[in-house]
Amino acid sequence: MNNTEITQRRLQNQGLSKIIFKNAQDVVSQLGAVQSQDFSGAKWAISQRLKNETDESLDKEFTNAAILRTHVMRPTWHFVTPQDIRWRLKLTAPRVHAFNAPYYRKSGLDKDTLKQSNSIIEKALQGNKQLTRAKLASILNQKGIPPGDTLRLSCIMMHAELEGIICSGARKGKQFTYALIEEVAPPVKAKSRDESLAELVTRYFSTRGPATFHDFAWWSGLTIADAKQGMDMVKSKFVQEEFNHQTYWFLDSSLKKVSSLSVHLLPNYDEYFIGFKDRSAIGENISGLGIKDEEVTATLSAHIVISNGQVVGGWKRVLKKDKVEVEIYPIRKLSKAEKELIAEVAEKYGKHSTLKVSLTYKS
Repeated sequence: MNNTEITQRRLQNQGLSKIIFKNAQDVVSQLGAVQSQDFSGAKWAISQRLKNETDESLDKEFTNAAILRTHVMRPTWHFVTPQDIRWRLKLTAPRVHAFNAPYYRKSGLDKDTLKQSNSIIEKALQGNKQLTRAKLASILNQKGIPPGDTLRLSCIMMHAELEGIICSGARKGKQFTYALIEEVAPPVKAKSRDESLAELVTRYFSTRGPATFHDFAWWSGLTIADAKQGMDMVKSKFVQEEFNHQTYWFLDSSLKKVSSLSVHLLPNYDEYFIGFKDRSAIGENISGLGIKDEEVTATLSAHIVISNGQVVGGWKRVLKKDKVEVEIYPIRKLSKAEKELIAEVAEKYGKHSTLKVSLTYKS
């Protein structure tokens, strides 16, 4: 195995080299979660794995709670499905709580205060009342729980999310709201921790493989021991192979030969690269620039350009009233064929955004 096989398998398994997903909910479900603190970028991540989705159609999916948004890992925003949200939180929330513990203490949030704030938020949202963070902050203040600064309020809201009380509601204009999970996610059969762990390991290595246990631990926020335990339960589905002194796990399936060039304009936090602790496989063009693998996405612009699985540059989107400007920042000379494909993908981004596109290259 080499970097080319690693990247080609990942492109294939993530539905980037060929459409394999049915709809937005299928993308989010099979990937296990889609990082989404950049809401617009996350919708583009889903859209390019499907045929006819647009920013507008994905807004409707979100409004209709076909996909939900919550702090389920690391901690940061992720899209998850209504069918998955409960068992995912039960599995990963304890680790996020442990990460957040110093911030709870710094914000003066003890167990009793958090329990009280959870109760206030839950009562405020009952009856499908989907409220903004600002409105909930006002209600908390009225009930004797000062929301305080941004950190304290964020901790209060995230704690309620991690406890399985709230998640995203429908947006009000451009403002996000919160809803009760019990009102937007139909009840499903509960999973044991072993069942949940086996399921998450299966989804991760099915769509991210070839990947290592360290990659899974980084992505999920769980431990290396959890990764090994989960794999022990499902390893008949996977094969393992050594490369560069690391053990990679991936689906026991054939790699379809790629006969033509492929180019992608990936958004920041796309699962193709954010889902791995070690991103060296996609950084062959960067290795000689003195940039550490984990600094790839920070060093380039917010989004990255991928050619045949490798980073070849960054890109930015500049939204205007009647168009979107796509600016390309190459890190090496791009071929004529690559530029032609970049133009095609930029046009797809324009259709996704329902805006005209202007494409420029920056040195």
